[in-house]
Amino acid sequence: MMNKSIQRFDTPLDVAQAVAKLVEKNATESIVKRGVFHWVLAGGTTPKQCYELLRGGAVDWSKVHVWFGDERCLPVGDAERNDEMADKALLSHVSIPELQIHRIKAELGAEQAAALYATELADIEALDLVLLGMGEDGHTASLFPNNPALKDTGLAVPVFNSPKPPSDRVSMGYTALKAARKRVVMVTGEGKREAFEKVCAGEALPVNIEDGQWYVSL
Repeated sequence: MMNKSIQRFDTPLDVAQAVAKLVEKNATESIVKRGVFHWVLAGGTTPKQCYELLRGGAVDWSKVHVWFGDERCLPVGDAERNDEMADKALLSHVSIPELQIHRIKAELGAEQAAALYATELADIEALDLVLLGMGEDGHTASLFPNNPALKDTGLAVPVFNSPKPPSDRVSMGYTALKAARKRVVMVTGEGKREAFEKVCAGEALPVNIEDGQWYVSL
């Protein structure tokens, strides 16, 4: 895992707490340096805990722009959408302007939503911090092993035939993820041990992006 920093924790909650502190620190630093913090959210149980912890965080939410690493092609408000989870866990509890929450319009279908999101992403200088998770198959965001979306060079890409429902999704592409200033991967749960060991061995799984910080509890 060259160029990867691994920190190990006893529990998923410990991971969530550590990442929440990291988000606060990076937000403060980015706002001081550039006047803005572009933050990419991940889906999943441990990220949700992280977001809940950030409700009382020392963050100037008026200068935060929130983005999403991926979204499921489901109706607005569906409980399985990542933005719905983020709303309930954090965004509805802090004073962040709605125009600074950059939702993926996945309800329009994967192709159209990806094109619209890529256009939005092209308007910013860089993403400051990307939070990522990892599935048991080594996927991250909605970039799955052997899926054609892995070769798409768009900033946001349509994803079809996902091995997990729903089959249609939108994901940030490798182009956007690799250009971010910092990536943090959260890995929790015994079921992900095998994939994590493959990553450590250098196997070319989707989550094995060039560098980043890994917060692990297995």
